[in-house]
Formats: sequence, C-alpha cells, structure tokens
Amino acid sequence: MARLANIHPGEILLEEFLHPLGITAYKLSKDTNIPQTRISQIIKGKRRITADTALRFASYFGTTAKFWLGLQNDFDIEEEQENKEDVFMEIKQKAPQQAI
Repeated sequence: MARLANIHPGEILLEEFLHPLGITAYKLSKDTNIPQTRISQIIKGKRRITADTALRFASYFGTTAKFWLGLQNDFDIEEEQENKEDVFMEIKQKAPQQAI
C-alpha cells in the first residue's frame, strides 16, 4: 500500500487558513509581527513552527498553540521515521522486567 505524503504544517496554514480566509502571507506577517520571510519559509515547508510562532498563530486564528506544535511534531516524527527506518529496525525492544 502506498504511503501518503507527509504534510508540512505550512501547507495546512496555507490551504486551511490563509486561502479560505483570504489572508496573504504579507498580511499575516503584519498582523502577527512575524517576519514575512519566516511566514514564507513555513508555507514552503523550509522552516518549522516554533513555540513563539505557534502562540502568535493561536492568538490570530483562535486556535491553540498546541494545535500548531502538534502539527509540527507529527510532521517531524513522520520525517524521522521515514528517513531512519533502517536504524529503528536494528534497535531491539527491551521488554520491562516482570516482578517475581
């Protein structure tokens, strides 16, 4: 079964927030006091969402910072899992010892 592409939080920002609300990256930058280059890099998937950015997006869009950080964490975990799958396969699971 083919695996779906990992979706960067910047794509969600663009497709689920900016486009439907008719907001440009420039307007978001000005309204949140986030440098436009940072917004553009997030949208392009070249920069991660930090706690600071998550708090600003949460205030602006009426979400929570955990929403934005959760998207970023899910993306990061999926990327690492894909990129280092062979490394993780070599790690032997250590079962917890049972009490006697």
